[in-house]
Parts: sequence; C-alpha cells; structure tokens
Amino acid sequence: MTTAPERTADLYPTRGATEVATPRMDPVVWSGAGAPGPIAAADLADYERDGFLAVDQLITPDEVETYRRELERLTTDPEIRADERSIVEPQSDEIRTVFEVHKISEVFAGLVRDPRVVGRARQILGSDVYVHQSRINVKPGFGATGFYWHSDFETWHAEDGLPQMHTVSVSIALTRNYDTNGGLMIMPGSHKTFLGCAGETPKDNYKKSLQMQDAGTPSDESLAKFADAHGIKLFTGDAGSATWFDCNCMHGSGDNITPYPRSNVFIVFNSVENEALEPFAAPVRRPDFIGAREFNPVR
Repeated sequence: MTTAPERTADLYPTRGATEVATPRMDPVVWSGAGAPGPIAAADLADYERDGFLAVDQLITPDEVETYRRELERLTTDPEIRADERSIVEPQSDEIRTVFEVHKISEVFAGLVRDPRVVGRARQILGSDVYVHQSRINVKPGFGATGFYWHSDFETWHAEDGLPQMHTVSVSIALTRNYDTNGGLMIMPGSHKTFLGCAGETPKDNYKKSLQMQDAGTPSDESLAKFADAHGIKLFTGDAGSATWFDCNCMHGSGDNITPYPRSNVFIVFNSVENEALEPFAAPVRRPDFIGAREFNPVR
C-alpha cells in the first residue's frame, strides 16, 4: 500500500478566521554578511535590518530609454492587450500590468540575466534563483489607482505555495518617482513579522485582486500598529533607480493623480531551494504566468 506524501509544514498560517502575527522563521540575508557580490557589506546589513535596499542608478539613462521603448511597444500592441497576461485599469480601460515580460520580450529577458540584477538576487538569497514572477507596471497620470498595503509573501504563500521567505523583488524605475505620483511605500522592519490575514480565498481570486486587492489585505487596526512600530518610507528617485525589497515587507502605493506617469519593471527572484508547492490557503493555484511552475535557474 502506498501512502500520500507528507505535507510540508505551514510555517506561516494565513486566511483563517482571525489575523495571526507570526515571527519570521527564515533568514533575511541567506548568504551571510561577508558573501561576495555587487552589494557592499554595509548595504547588505541595512537590507537585513530594514528589509529593503535602494540603488540610485542600477541602469544607465540609455538603458532606461531602451526599456521604456519596449514598455511602450508592449502596452500598445493589440495582441499583447488581448493576452490574458495583460491587466487593464478598471476606470480608464488602459493596460495597467503585463506579466511574464521576461518570456514575452527578449529585451526584458536580457535585463533579468544582467549580472547587476541577478547577481544581487543571488547574493541576498545565497543560491541560484529563478523568476517566480515578472511584470511591467504602468501608472499613467490623472487617476491610475494604487496598490493597497500588503505583504507579497502572504499572497505567494497562500495562493502560489511558496513555503519559505526565500524570495526577493526588485522594482526598477523607468520614469522618475516623485513624492506625489504614487510611489512605493514600505514599512521598514515589517519583514520580521508575518501577518496572516483573515478570510478565505475565493476561487480565481487573482482575477479580481490584480485590479483591486481584497483577500490577503490586513485590517486597519493591524496596519496602524505596524505603521506606529515601523514608520513608512516613501521611495523617490530618477529613472534607472531601483529598490530591492524582501518578500515579506508591508508595502503599497497610492493613486497617481498628477500629470506625471510612473512606470517600472518588477522582477521577483525565488531561490531554487524554495520551489512552489500546492497553495497553503487557496482552493487552486494561480496561473503559471503569475506564479511560475518552472524552476530553471537564471543563467
């Protein structure tokens, strides 16, 4: 008689009857403080403490123009718009996000492989990495909606089946980030506590959550406590700047009601030692273009 494989222990319970705060069980920097790589030891220590690292110029102005032209090409292509990997803005009906851009576009595939990018991911995670998710985000002026406060890991754990916090994201600015045009906000140090959210996950939740998040959002009371404890950091910077941040950072962004667009390319690197399993708190997996099921390391 055969027996079913043992279920991996759920270190981070979420989507139950009540919110549950769980201390982080995993390292933040997996490679150790003296690990070789493009990140200086002092910056790596700051990342471990705060959960993020800002880089003033990750890519050059000429490279910014190349990626911006490619973003424009993708978001104006009727075939891309009709693809399920494209998410449109609810109010303006314009493209908000295009997923899996490293597979759609060789230009963005090259960015994923760039040593300045993947090298930092390997250094933080202490292993080879694969792309769990990639996308371009377009936040045009005059009304583009923001992303409510959340931990990415809460979603990736609940709905994609990532077992551990062995994942890092990078947001690379393709337009200038002002303090007024809906920039990224992070609560420094929030990555040390996992906030399991209340409420079950609806089937095909991703179809709604990619436009307006509902399941997996913390309560106002918990967010107020986190903000009081950690504060809020708003990221500004020129095109070409980048922010690396831990998968469990509490973060969000506001609406953009200025005339100035805010666009970025967003890449999520997961350790090859942290392959996605079955969802921990959802009835079905999200599509592969949102949460990868191919674990081939970036070369």
